[in-house]
Amino acid sequence: MSRPVSAVPLVPANAENRYEVTRADLPLSCPMPGMELWNSHPKVYLPIVGDDGESVCAYCGARYVLRD
Repeated sequence: MSRPVSAVPLVPANAENRYEVTRADLPLSCPMPGMELWNSHPKVYLPIVGDDGESVCAYCGARYVLRD
């Protein structure tokens, strides 16, 4: 017997989250160490670029902001 499909759309792991990181967190990866990996995506390294010091993960949309 098949299970019914949920009417609620599924959201990818870590989606629409904002994380503040420091230079101690560099090199920056998503998911970061300490995040649960079982429901996430493959680990990718993200560059912190631009005047605002931000990066967005292409897999899940998580936004990382470098603070001083």
